[in-house]
Amino acid sequence: MKPILVLQHCLGDGPGYLATWLRVQGLAFEVFNTAEGQDFPATMAPYAALAVLGGAMSANDDLPSLRQAERLILEAMMHQQPVIGHCLGGQLMARALGARVHRMPRVEVGWHAIELTPPGASWFDEVGPSTVFEWHRDGFHLPPGAENLAYSPDCPHQAFALGPHLGLQFHLEMDEPKLRGWAHDLQTPLGEAGVQALLVQSRLALPQQQRLANRLYRRWLQTILGTDSRA
Repeated sequence: MKPILVLQHCLGDGPGYLATWLRVQGLAFEVFNTAEGQDFPATMAPYAALAVLGGAMSANDDLPSLRQAERLILEAMMHQQPVIGHCLGGQLMARALGARVHRMPRVEVGWHAIELTPPGASWFDEVGPSTVFEWHRDGFHLPPGAENLAYSPDCPHQAFALGPHLGLQFHLEMDEPKLRGWAHDLQTPLGEAGVQALLVQSRLALPQQQRLANRLYRRWLQTILGTDSRA
């Protein structure tokens, strides 16, 4: 099978748990990181699916790499290659599909509860609130035809689905090494005491989110995996 293409925008913002999950499934993947001077591929032809990671920039910034990511998103969708976007990646999906990406009234940083809509309960395979890791100042509107899957008080669109494609406002790919690598930067919005509280909360919240990641990643790639997924 062709590999999965992963687009990375910043140093220290790699695929994390997504890479772990793909390896468990026995799926090959290739990561292209523009922060290391790599150009994103010109086409999706060599790949089976697309994952777009987060980043410190806005999806509206005038960066050639962001516009190329949007072109790859649209090409993948046109050819029914499953696409998933994490935070900035979800915003780029929404923007490529004609929806507005905007500055939110408040920044969401750390572990936050999100509420699921009825379509979201089906996608997430659970009901009630989920706790997910957030770090974003922008939010997205829903693209035409997309289903809103989740929301929070400050962010009415936390996730959307359009066919097999999944746009997320949160960092589903978070794992412990990545979280600890981010802890220093998190001291700016949270303060040292807030970071320590977040790390304590992560002992329970991170394994729970990774169980959610198992379900959402499997759903994203169900047309590739069929029923033979191992996580």
